[in-house]
Amino acid sequence: MSTAPIVIDGAAVVTLDRERRELATGHVVADGNRIVAVGAGPAPRYDGARVIDGRGCLLTPGFVNTHEHLFQWATRGLAADSTLFGWLTTLYPVWAGIDEESVHVAAQAALAQLARTGCTTAADHHYLFPRAANDLLGAEILAAAEVGLRFHPARGSMDLSEKDGGLPPDSVVEDRDEILAATEAAIDRWHDPGPGSMLRIVVGPCSPFTVTGELMQEAAELARRKGVRLHTHLAETTDEADWCHEKFDCAPLEYAARLGWTGPDVWFAHGIHFDDAEIKQLGQTATGVAHCPSSNARLGAGIARVADLRAAGSPVGLGVDGAASNEAGSLVEELRHALLFARARGGPRALDVRAALEMATLDGARILGRDDEIGSVEVGKLADLALWRIDTLAHAGIADPVAALVLGTPPPLELLLVNGRPVVEHDTVITVDEPTLAKQVSKVQHNLLAKAG
Repeated sequence: MSTAPIVIDGAAVVTLDRERRELATGHVVADGNRIVAVGAGPAPRYDGARVIDGRGCLLTPGFVNTHEHLFQWATRGLAADSTLFGWLTTLYPVWAGIDEESVHVAAQAALAQLARTGCTTAADHHYLFPRAANDLLGAEILAAAEVGLRFHPARGSMDLSEKDGGLPPDSVVEDRDEILAATEAAIDRWHDPGPGSMLRIVVGPCSPFTVTGELMQEAAELARRKGVRLHTHLAETTDEADWCHEKFDCAPLEYAARLGWTGPDVWFAHGIHFDDAEIKQLGQTATGVAHCPSSNARLGAGIARVADLRAAGSPVGLGVDGAASNEAGSLVEELRHALLFARARGGPRALDVRAALEMATLDGARILGRDDEIGSVEVGKLADLALWRIDTLAHAGIADPVAALVLGTPPPLELLLVNGRPVVEHDTVITVDEPTLAKQVSKVQHNLLAKAG
């Protein structure tokens, strides 16, 4: 990577620093992997620097994706009109055929799409490890390094199959001891807790209806012993709530809390069906939620109470969820959908455009424990930056540049820096060959469907 400074000059800048400074015309300078200057007006001269003309653009922190299943990129468009449980039972036999090659290709494609839509840090939840599939977590870690995104993969798991009262078929679950050993090995092998880390491992049993209580509890103990974060699905559908009441005589959150699954090191995917008392509990424990509005709408699961969760003190980030339930996989679209759905549920003041941007940046960073390094444009923070072109026909004339980004159609991405390195330029991912990758995705999907019969 070049050590020459990168100067972005003449752009509107939304810093999201403590003072929430916004510069109508400003500059930001990245040297190596850190931001070294932020200010109004023209940038000072830096010898040997690469200067980016930011006129007509809006500079924001890079977005943080707090929930996805990258492997699902290869199975988009299937069970398009199903509920969550019906969608899962349709797709489990197809996913049973995944291997290193298919996961690597799918992850590359999904991560490239995230990059094209402003994402600089991605959390993935990979919970499916069929026998003889080889190193699936390693395959997606390699893909993230190739695309160039900061990566927080969760070593997920399922140990509760159909025969034991769970949802997944026997062919895609693992033994509990095997899961715990593999999870600890993944942490030891890959987790980098140091400053500027590009890779941190998360512990992620899949959900109450795919995982035993013993695994949930032991996974939480393992994560805290190793100093890593915890992630799982919770309160996504009314079916899940009914299942928990039938099996455990309590709601999903009460069940999770019994097993040690609340606190600032925990975040839940979806969190749609929480009542007032549960929202208060999440806020008091600083337990996070990954809000996935497009996927939730696609599956008809409902609309999370985002405004109430944020008001209670629960950090709420954004996620695109599995590509098979959000075929777009576009993180910038989630800002608009989060805002619109929140207002549809709670009225016109439920969420404003800047709150939506905070969810995609600072709140996501807080959920991942990285808000001291990413999520805002400040001197000393990591150079994870997105430069959006808002002077095209679709956005020209929208007076507020943040409203242009959040409420308009997704704007072209002029530049994406991750750790100070360009990943997207002129709305094109430069770290992978997009046309070749598209062909590989089609081939992988064909092979997976053929395997499933």
